[in-house]
Amino acid sequence: MNNLLKINFPRRKKLTGLLGLALDGSRLDGVVLRRTNGSLQLLQAFSVTLSLDPLTAAPELVGREIRNHLDAAGVRERRCVVGVPLKWILTAQTELPPLPEPDVASLLQLEAERGFPCDIATLRLADSRCQLPAGKQYATLAGVPNNQLLALEQVLAAAKLKPLSFSPGITALQPVAAFGVPPSGGSAGGLSAGPPEDGTPNQKNGVLALAIGESQVSLQITGGGGVAALRSLDGAIENEGARHTLRPGFVAREARITLGQLPAGLRAAVRRIRIFGPRDLAQPLADEMELRFEPLGLQVELVTSYRPDEFGVEIPPATPVSTAFSLAARRLAGQAPGFEFLPPKPTAWQRVSAKYSSSRLRSAGAVAAGIVALVGGLFLFQEIQLIHLRSQWSGMAVKVKELDGLQQQIRQYRPWFDDSFRDLSILRQLALAFPEDGAVTAKSVEIRAGNVVNCSGTASDSAALLRMLNQLRGAEGVTDLKVDQIRGKSPMQFTFDFHWNKGGANEN
Repeated sequence: MNNLLKINFPRRKKLTGLLGLALDGSRLDGVVLRRTNGSLQLLQAFSVTLSLDPLTAAPELVGREIRNHLDAAGVRERRCVVGVPLKWILTAQTELPPLPEPDVASLLQLEAERGFPCDIATLRLADSRCQLPAGKQYATLAGVPNNQLLALEQVLAAAKLKPLSFSPGITALQPVAAFGVPPSGGSAGGLSAGPPEDGTPNQKNGVLALAIGESQVSLQITGGGGVAALRSLDGAIENEGARHTLRPGFVAREARITLGQLPAGLRAAVRRIRIFGPRDLAQPLADEMELRFEPLGLQVELVTSYRPDEFGVEIPPATPVSTAFSLAARRLAGQAPGFEFLPPKPTAWQRVSAKYSSSRLRSAGAVAAGIVALVGGLFLFQEIQLIHLRSQWSGMAVKVKELDGLQQQIRQYRPWFDDSFRDLSILRQLALAFPEDGAVTAKSVEIRAGNVVNCSGTASDSAALLRMLNQLRGAEGVTDLKVDQIRGKSPMQFTFDFHWNKGGANEN
């Protein structure tokens, strides 16, 4: 009996090897790390440019392209953590009063429904909370569309990879510094030696982090034990052919605006600005930020290397700072990401429990006999229906074949006689809906499958955008108008789509 009680069940093996991937526009950076005896070894590192977009191209083709790059780099590791682009993420902020945790969760659900410009059922949500005085909290809500995460999962599956985490890359470069930041430069974020004696988050540990990417700059503000702001500055980098030009003044202005939108307690806690990215772009930005923010008491730091104790484990000396390395290293060191967007995967036991729950077992015996009786009756009814349908088909087969031939000819020659001018009618209706004063302008209009219209542009304010949308929504032939994305305040960037259910001008 004692031997039965001492049965050793198999334990999950500790993670020792991992592939870190950082997706930034068309660039994919990756590293393979292995943890041995309390230290991390860098096995492979690569940076490639993808010719296919993971969100629009076929997942099998994108996965095959990534697999080819991994094979060329000699990567055999299947388990990976992925840094999703910050431009995929929608964010909203709200202050929380002192409430019990179940009530806080309900309030966050309501704030998400109010703050996001789409149905939250279509988003994978996560939140980070910052401590404010008087027991209040400041929460940052983040959401990624489920269809984008599903597309990314399908791409990774096609590349024969197993994702363990989806999170923003900047949260790995600069994690939530709950107990202060190191006083010296040259690190990539992390925790200091320990918490204050009272165990409360340090109120003067705020960090404004800027990560320069391929076509945008990621901005994150941490403080009070959480992430206070998370933004993608899409207009910060101008691409002229193969040359990338950074706009330091634009980044500094947006950083100042973001700081000004925070509560006073969090804004006053920010004492350090940390910049990540290639030196040729990061150095001009650091100079501009010093000019703008050092008179306000903020210290600017250009991050060029990791601290030796950055991850709590030993890392190779002179390791270059990268998003992919930070993602993999923090996962191997057991540090949770600030936001996790990987959809949960039910375990085998959970699937079995859901399928054979106790309530179902009690009702299974009651319905089993009825199911057996019904199956025989259904098969008999099906056979009678098949006999009847076969007799009907034998009487109409010749006419159906003749009609099929006519339909094929109609489909073949119909495009040559279409004079409805559908595309011009759509553009005319769009032009009538946009105001003549230029308060709302369109940047791109895409017509797919003849009746699905996608439009993106800018608006001076939300009132002008709403007037344009209401006028377009009431226009003849426009149905299913949906706003896909809204970013910024003034100007606002928007994307919406609708269905066109009218032939053209000549059909009026």
